[in-house]
Amino acid sequence: MVKYIAVAGKGGVGKTTFITLMLRQMIREKRKASILAVDADPNANLNEALGITVTFTISGLIEDNKNIKTLEDKTLKAPFLTELEQCVIKTPDFDFFAMGDPQGPGCYCYPNNILRMFMEALGNNYDFVLVDSEAGMEHISRLTIPRIDIMFVVSDSSARGIRTARRIHDLIRELHADIGEVYLVVTHTIENSLTSLADEIAQTGLQLIGDIPRDKLISQYDIMGKPLFDLPDEAISLKAVDKILQQANILKDL
Repeated sequence: MVKYIAVAGKGGVGKTTFITLMLRQMIREKRKASILAVDADPNANLNEALGITVTFTISGLIEDNKNIKTLEDKTLKAPFLTELEQCVIKTPDFDFFAMGDPQGPGCYCYPNNILRMFMEALGNNYDFVLVDSEAGMEHISRLTIPRIDIMFVVSDSSARGIRTARRIHDLIRELHADIGEVYLVVTHTIENSLTSLADEIAQTGLQLIGDIPRDKLISQYDIMGKPLFDLPDEAISLKAVDKILQQANILKDL
């Protein structure tokens, strides 16, 4: 049965970095698992972190099919589904597709609806679906992802980031969303970061499953425009993510 894993948090806290390194470690541990990576953030850059060039996106195809306004029976029509499938980029280790940028002003509900149905149509073809969600809480209130087995709420090592994580957790509980385990991950930590943030973390009601130390290699790769997916095995960030995956019992399912 497919397992959906999503990453949420405010902008700039390292969601895309975390999901990139998570995918990298999952592939490194077990190459037989089939994995679909989804960039559900309109401000898409997961493909760059993975070293992938995107040609087609969901929002782009919707723009090309402006005559399609509603899907009254809430299913994807076969011709449009065939068109959407060209958005899926296949690599030897995983598949990938992106929501894409908004096509002008207006509500983004319809593209999100298409994204949800597309994931439902494709999801059962994979062992894992990893979703890099948009910043903030909108994707949770829209219920964009069919279901979530594990959600990682990511915060940087700031009180503001932790407070956003708390609001995300509050919204999850208010909506009674179909979400299984919910964990907190703190990024960009230095010595004593977690100690200083202990009270804020406790108020989130989230289980802190691990932290990712500030990694100079990530900064260097970002400056040079190199994919974070290519980080060397000795990177401290990769080792930290590996521990988080072990704690969440994800690797045992591979």
